[in-house]
Amino acid sequence: MANKKRIGVHVGTGGGVWTAVDRAVAAGANTFQIFSASPRMWKASPVKAADAAKMAELRAKHDVGPVAIHASYLINLCSQTESVRDNSTKAFRGEVERALALGAEYLVLHPGSWKGLTREQGLKLAAESIEKAIEGIDFAGKNFRILIENTAGAEFSLGGKLEQVAELVDCLKACAPVAVCLDTCHVHVAGYDIVSPDGYIETMKLIESTVGFDVVKVWHCNDAKAPMGSKLDRHEHIGEGTIGAAAFCRLLKEPKFAHCAFIAETPVDAPGDEARNVGVLRTLAAG
Repeated sequence: MANKKRIGVHVGTGGGVWTAVDRAVAAGANTFQIFSASPRMWKASPVKAADAAKMAELRAKHDVGPVAIHASYLINLCSQTESVRDNSTKAFRGEVERALALGAEYLVLHPGSWKGLTREQGLKLAAESIEKAIEGIDFAGKNFRILIENTAGAEFSLGGKLEQVAELVDCLKACAPVAVCLDTCHVHVAGYDIVSPDGYIETMKLIESTVGFDVVKVWHCNDAKAPMGSKLDRHEHIGEGTIGAAAFCRLLKEPKFAHCAFIAETPVDAPGDEARNVGVLRTLAAG
């Protein structure tokens, strides 16, 4: 992969998973995120070898990568309900297997909700469930990481604080190839200031002292409909929300994150919105 800034967007896979590469390229992206199966169903089909080969061929042709896969929204690895946790563990194993089959570099995971438990119990269950899900999978020689994503800070949501993300990564380091995905909207609505210049500096210091700059592999670039600290996860087009263009410009130019992929998960309200948001990110990165 050529050494240039990686800016992309979440795209669909209708017509075959490999078509995501064409969609990303059409949007002006050189990295992208997909779901490897329906994010709202437990059952998923295995990856077809021909589809994986076609994706690899198109990625090489267009110099597109890294590829991130977002795990199903149903997965809750720290649920108080054993049957939900069991289904989640099996589903997450499927996510890992599909990600490896597709040659994806990253699998993004929301750790889950610990409602009915303590946060410490939730953290322990999440770590145990991930460890169980990946048992026996050989990651040797694979350029692959499970990325723990920070959440918007809703009550009982594991990962609303950067310290919680760091704790889970520390719990898993011994058994899993693990790193971090940070979401701008989640950071903002969880109460971390990335908008004011002074607040940005303080938040960067906190990222460094908790998860660490090098461990952050992907930034989900989403403006926010809701105010800072609201804990409401509502994504907005880049530069049109409560975060604003200047904050994205600062982040995209941050030397500490030069190694990261910046992937938008912005709304698709009209045809061409993917390309429009990628274009805004590219302009801000170059500005």
